[in-house]
Amino acid sequence: MLKYNTLMIVVLMIFIGCAEKKSNNLADTFDKDAKEELIDKWYPLALDKDDGGYYTNITYDFKVGNEHEKMIVTQSRQVWVTSKAYKEYGDKEYLTYAEHGFKFLRDVMWDKENGGFHTLVTKEGEPIMKPYEAKTAYGNAFAIYALAAYYDVSKDAEALELAKKVFMWLEEHSHDKEYKGYFQHMEMDGTPIVRTEDIASTSDAGYKDQNSSIHLMEAFTELYQVWKDDIVKERLTELLLLIRDTIVNDKYSMDLFFTPDWTPVSFREESKEVIQEHFYLDHVSFGHDVETAYLMLEASEVLGRTDTEKTLEIGKKMVDHSLTYGLDNKLGGFYEGGYYFKGDDVLTITNYDKNWWAQAEGLNTLLIMTRMYPDDKMNYYEKFEDLWKYTQQYMMDDKYGGWYSWGTDVRPEVKKELKGHVWKTTYHNFRALINCKHQLEFLKKKKS
Repeated sequence: MLKYNTLMIVVLMIFIGCAEKKSNNLADTFDKDAKEELIDKWYPLALDKDDGGYYTNITYDFKVGNEHEKMIVTQSRQVWVTSKAYKEYGDKEYLTYAEHGFKFLRDVMWDKENGGFHTLVTKEGEPIMKPYEAKTAYGNAFAIYALAAYYDVSKDAEALELAKKVFMWLEEHSHDKEYKGYFQHMEMDGTPIVRTEDIASTSDAGYKDQNSSIHLMEAFTELYQVWKDDIVKERLTELLLLIRDTIVNDKYSMDLFFTPDWTPVSFREESKEVIQEHFYLDHVSFGHDVETAYLMLEASEVLGRTDTEKTLEIGKKMVDHSLTYGLDNKLGGFYEGGYYFKGDDVLTITNYDKNWWAQAEGLNTLLIMTRMYPDDKMNYYEKFEDLWKYTQQYMMDDKYGGWYSWGTDVRPEVKKELKGHVWKTTYHNFRALINCKHQLEFLKKKKS
């Protein structure tokens, strides 16, 4: 019996040692994929040294593409990423990349006459006017997000002052003092766009929405960490509660668009053809749900709220809903979207595509759920491992590096499509990879 017990102890020690080694290796893998296979593939390649800012189009084999209209969202996300890369690795080159983007935001994309950031400019920096898109809360939110992160690592007072200026511009023009939240679409002078009958039913012009709301919350979370201002705290709290208690519905997914008084835009009473035609405005977005679970918890913790447990519980239900209905149980990966048709209690997948950012956000959030609910029946760590396998096989390019826009199991043609475009940079995947690395290291310490 003694020999048997001794043998079992040895076997157990070997097992624990292997598990810890696997955990270490996985954290190292995430670190390598973040730095060598993503950041160092993009930068300094993406720096436009002629006209400032960052190139928009990056080809599948990491060459500079041809079209370079510059959007505030894309430009800001790259300032944020390079700032965070410097904070993570301490390589001063990353800080110079962030400074390069900051100067473009400050000198070119900021509207010196009307205030606020232009949504879109030419490669050379001339404003591009598109209907209902002159200024957006979403775009200005990402500018705040970037400026706060850049200030955090550079201590450049000018960056913080510009972040404050953007916040106050949104406060004056975009914030809804009656119904709370923010108007998304604005004219050049900041006047909110009012929805009229001549606006197409498929357009989101004049609506409030979950997407700008969650990213304003994300931006104000970043800003509040470097500027402990009472109004920032008030608006961040307002957004957190609005998202958690109003935008999240009773099925624990989010409604996407709303009238100014926060009535959801829904086509549920219409035919399936009409519903599909309006997919953009009305569906269940699994990627946004798992991302928001993380962003709400982050905001609650930064605010130091006493009801963080309630926020966590709602976030968990959002994640569970996405795992139950939005996950491909054969190959893995979160689908693009689904719908609860009238009379159905079970959701139907209506878009089988799998985008890069939903998988990235899923990885991060599943590790958060692993940490918070280690013994839950959903087995979040197993789900994380399955999603990571899917991401490696179908989303990450093992030949040229970087991530595809779509899962190759559904869209194999994406292998020869752009790695970077006006809506895709390094933001979602870098943030997820670094967060996962840190969480894996935390889980290892907790076990030891």
